[in-house]
Amino acid sequence: MPVASVRGMNRIDRLYALAEELRAAGPRGRTARQLAARFEVSVRTIERDLSALGQAGVPLATKQGRTGGYSVDRAMSLPPLNFTPREAMAVAVALSRSDHVLFARDSRTALQKIVAAMPQRDLDEARTAAAKVRLLVRPVPDPDGEVAERIWRAVRDNQVLRIQYTDVGGIETLREIEPQHVVVGPNGSYLTAWCHLREEDRVFRMDRISKAEPTATLPQRPQATGDLKVDGYETKLPAAALRPEDLFPTPT
Repeated sequence: MPVASVRGMNRIDRLYALAEELRAAGPRGRTARQLAARFEVSVRTIERDLSALGQAGVPLATKQGRTGGYSVDRAMSLPPLNFTPREAMAVAVALSRSDHVLFARDSRTALQKIVAAMPQRDLDEARTAAAKVRLLVRPVPDPDGEVAERIWRAVRDNQVLRIQYTDVGGIETLREIEPQHVVVGPNGSYLTAWCHLREEDRVFRMDRISKAEPTATLPQRPQATGDLKVDGYETKLPAAALRPEDLFPTPT
């Protein structure tokens, strides 16, 4: 799974990710230079972050010498998750089905946390099983990472965006839109939004949006219900996966 850029990650998120990176590395650890390259910051910044982790009580260990570096106790920060090898394989397959620029980094760190908490024997079994699976995917153009992140924030925070958009005929327009949903599909990713220029709901290919800037304009349209209609496709709301209690009947 490709790793999305971590440039621009705020310090709190980086400290959490740094602890998990060291934890997943196990006894081998990571050098400050390796960590700096991984998080796209300077070695000095990484050294300050490691000092902050140590002051916060994270049990860091250092090894001197040519192959030395930093490591952290694998038992810290996460309780035993008790994933079975098949559960871990299922999660890995599910995360691998989408390498969308918006989710690639978070998918990687989520899987890293699962792997770090598994016994080595179970992890080896999961890796062996996952090697027997292949995914049939269609290469699609990725949107610009920075543009995609701005779009996601606007969807999340109900903000009006000003976008520069090139349609299928190559005509470029500047529009104000009210984003509703990010739609990830087999042929690319899309944004559904109320378009002020066309005065109707429109669907925009995210890789054709070259610029996206938030505006001070207040939204005028009610938020969409989530019942999207796309010819030939069914749409799913992955939020259902975050409500496992719905899988079980409520006692009467």
